[in-house]
Amino acid sequence: MNNEIQLKNQEENKLAERNVQTEMMVARQAQEVQVAMIAAKKFPRDEFSAIERIKATCQRMTLAEQAIYSYPKGGQNVSGPSIRLAEAIAQGWGNIDAGVIELSNQNGKSEMMAYAWDLETNTRITKTFSIEHVRDTRKGRVSLTDARDIYEATANFGARRVRACILAIIPGDITEMAVNECKKTLASKETRPVEEIVKGLIDGFKKYGVEKSQLEHYIGKQLTICTKEDLIELRGVWKSISDGQAKASDYFKAPALEVEAKSEVVKK
Repeated sequence: MNNEIQLKNQEENKLAERNVQTEMMVARQAQEVQVAMIAAKKFPRDEFSAIERIKATCQRMTLAEQAIYSYPKGGQNVSGPSIRLAEAIAQGWGNIDAGVIELSNQNGKSEMMAYAWDLETNTRITKTFSIEHVRDTRKGRVSLTDARDIYEATANFGARRVRACILAIIPGDITEMAVNECKKTLASKETRPVEEIVKGLIDGFKKYGVEKSQLEHYIGKQLTICTKEDLIELRGVWKSISDGQAKASDYFKAPALEVEAKSEVVKK
């Protein structure tokens, strides 16, 4: 009985300590933001220069390759900026503070807050959300106990919410311009042979259980005759899956299921 009381007291003390640390972190961040807001008012952004900076950034192949993801919505595939591109746009636009904070960590769950703050206009977007310390596997859900695994899980989900917050305060036409600029970069600066690009995509998709035949079914043609636009779309799908925005099953029907479906048609 005494041991149970002692353990309970220890847990309560740990929780209280974490809450104090969270409050201190939030207070410190508020002070930093106040200083940043004063600096933003003193040195406001030049929108023309900001746009040119964003364009120049999107002309880097290393960013363009991971800037766009494609996700299924309403029976269609929609392209959008990745967290990497959102961060690049925010840096180029200037005077923006964005990030994610863990508010609490208890009972196998983290309470998080993602935010983006335009320090010039005082426009602030926040999103609070909960993340269970679990990982979905083929054998079911597995609880996470290792601190590094928990951090990676929360960071992954947090990055998506930060992306949404950033894009909510960046003008839509600026984001659209950045996406189009990245597409131009991919189409014009990709000097590798198509065969090499295709091989890289096949190897990348294999990590998620997607076979070559499924990729060909998705784009409606053999990979040997696909265009650069097809490759850009497939790269966007891969980016979406690798970032956890969607699952492979959202895009690709399992080969075994396709065979079964065809068999059913023949029987009828």
